[in-house]
Amino acid sequence: MGKLFGTDGVRGVANIELTCEIAYKLGRIGAYILTNGKKKAKIVVGKDTRISGDMLEAALISGILSAGSDALIVGVVPTPAVAYLTRKYGADAGVVISASHNPVEYNGIKFFNKDGFKLPDEVEDKIEEYILNGKDIEALPKGNEVGRKIEVEDAVKDYAEFLKSTIDVDLTGMKIAMDCGNGASYMAAPAILKELGAEVKVLNHNPNGLNINYKCGSTYPEVIKNFVIENSADIGLSFDGDADRLIAVDEKGNIVDGDKIMAICGSYLMQEGKLKDNTIVATVMSNIGLEKALKEFNCNIVKTKVGDRYVLEKMKEKGYILGGEQSGHIIFLEHNTTGDGLLSALQLLSVVKKKNKPLSELASIMKVYPQVLKNAKVSNDKKKKYMEDEVIASRIKEIEEKMHGEGRILIRPSGTEPLVRVMLEGTDIKVLEKYAIELVELIEERLK
Repeated sequence: MGKLFGTDGVRGVANIELTCEIAYKLGRIGAYILTNGKKKAKIVVGKDTRISGDMLEAALISGILSAGSDALIVGVVPTPAVAYLTRKYGADAGVVISASHNPVEYNGIKFFNKDGFKLPDEVEDKIEEYILNGKDIEALPKGNEVGRKIEVEDAVKDYAEFLKSTIDVDLTGMKIAMDCGNGASYMAAPAILKELGAEVKVLNHNPNGLNINYKCGSTYPEVIKNFVIENSADIGLSFDGDADRLIAVDEKGNIVDGDKIMAICGSYLMQEGKLKDNTIVATVMSNIGLEKALKEFNCNIVKTKVGDRYVLEKMKEKGYILGGEQSGHIIFLEHNTTGDGLLSALQLLSVVKKKNKPLSELASIMKVYPQVLKNAKVSNDKKKKYMEDEVIASRIKEIEEKMHGEGRILIRPSGTEPLVRVMLEGTDIKVLEKYAIELVELIEERLK
């Protein structure tokens, strides 16, 4: 697999790239490094619904036990539940087996430290160094020093109780449609909303190991859009396979993405005096409409590189409590340490209930500007040199001046492919298409 850890743990095609051998080593070496060799440490282990989860779980647990740590098995739970339960159970680390929104043939392994945060690069690098160089830890426990596998029966219930405690309203009178993506939220999400008094209509909540994310969930928002309209629901909620992201739909069938959810919740928190420094953290890919909407409330926005880990880093650094991505990864840091689709849903529903307004009206504070995204094919060694080229830089400046502050250009190299991604935002989609094609051709010509 080359380098093991990507931007969100270790991922690959299960049993081909992400093998049982790698899972075992991740369990063994990860447990040792994350607990500093502590004897009888506790590590929470969760997974999503994909078929390869059982296979990788068995290997991962074997590795954990072989290092002398106990494995607390919480079964099928959302990824953010593992982050929370690691803290709740006083565990030394947590690990989840999931490939999030990816197709069923993929799987992944992601660690959390004892505080429920994703691992910093240096810790991942240390684990990776052992595995890629064929090194092993010295721990060889025997007898009663070997770790135990401990099944936790109330994990979903504990997570549900935590989520319900984050809002102070009930949802009586609300009709909520929900797409669970045949993933990890299929038990918790419907149960929580029903317990809070909502009338719930659910689809894609019958996972069979193979149907996770298959033409459903947050990457297929048209599914929940149609379901809302068919059921005359007040709101629609759509989760991805591991339920760390949320895409919502208003009562008219309009999509309410991560940017709009942040605009709604951020402006509400600010009005309540609860938004630290009146600031939200987003990525450079967030729509320019979010910035303009927040400006109307005298709310600030800080932008980071693409990736929720960078959003979280900035939030922790400055103490901000709300941040996220257009894709629906939203972090309410006051409540949980990572993007949490169910938590985001409850925070959004709470605002809808307290404001006593339809979601369409609340979402109308933000106008979504059209976006055009094109890829320029360049060599890997030149993909970061686009701003060093005077011709490219000059043309970008000229186009931005023509937009008169009603649009922007974002150009960034792909992290994994020989591509430069060209994104334009503005008011006229045809003009954006024209400029995007022109810039792609210019970049390919200048950096070939």
